[in-house]
Amino acid sequence: MEKTDAIVTSASATKQNRQPFQMRLRTREAIAAYIFLAPFIIFFSIFVVRAVLSAVNISFYDWQILRPSRPYVGFANYQELFNDYVWWIAVRNTIIFTAMTVTGTTIIALTAAVAVTQNIPGAGFFRVLLYMPTLLSVGVVGLTWVWMLSTQFGIINYGLSFLGIRPVNWLGDENLVLPALSLTTIWWGFGFPMLIFIAGLQGIPEHLYEAAKIDGANGRQLFFHITLPLLRPSILFVTVTGVISHFQVFGQPFIMTSGGPGRGSFTVIFYLYDIAWRAFRMGYGSAVAVALAIIMGIFTLIQFRIVGRRVDY
Repeated sequence: MEKTDAIVTSASATKQNRQPFQMRLRTREAIAAYIFLAPFIIFFSIFVVRAVLSAVNISFYDWQILRPSRPYVGFANYQELFNDYVWWIAVRNTIIFTAMTVTGTTIIALTAAVAVTQNIPGAGFFRVLLYMPTLLSVGVVGLTWVWMLSTQFGIINYGLSFLGIRPVNWLGDENLVLPALSLTTIWWGFGFPMLIFIAGLQGIPEHLYEAAKIDGANGRQLFFHITLPLLRPSILFVTVTGVISHFQVFGQPFIMTSGGPGRGSFTVIFYLYDIAWRAFRMGYGSAVAVALAIIMGIFTLIQFRIVGRRVDY
């Protein structure tokens, strides 16, 4: 009995002596992690956090580049923004464009990922081919699609002519310009989400499919009951990053339509550019930027509430 008590006492003492060592080890690991993170934290603080705080501060002033005085106006810029009908047109266009683009990108990227992960000849070649448009600049993509959508010599209207369809003014019709810009952006940007979905598909255990096939599941049931549920983290990542990215769309409407026809493709960032760098109203432009950040935050929270609650982190 005394021997058993001695063993227990010795084990307890060893455990107590090990705890300080483990604490020191965790402390050293934490210090090393912060040292590696320090460059990013410094640059992030200088170029992102400081810029955001400056934009919020400027939004409370009537800050104009060409005028030396910059009076404090409080929430007057936000009140003006709330009553600005052009702002609401830009918000509506941006939301419609983002909804179409994120939905289309997610569906096409997922379809392409499923296709190129099958055991088919040349799957690697098709992965590279589908990803290649992502490497192009927005200027190249915009000008290329302006030519392709042209009513006079565009290849898309040329193809539709074989179906007996008259030339469509894709970029000159207020009802078609946003779908045309969305189609351009989907073609340009679905390659990266496709890679995310490929990684997610490769992480799904094969034995789940084998067990389901033994139970008699067909391809449709495998996709909707195994593939899609297990890809929810990837879908959440693609949709959240897509919303954040496409809410800031500027290059496509700037190059392809200049915000037209009328204000049919006038987006929030285009409006911000128009206010800040054409009218030189930095205070009001900062209010536009802050309002856009709040809208993006709201939409991101909604996505996490809808999709994120069904994701196993």
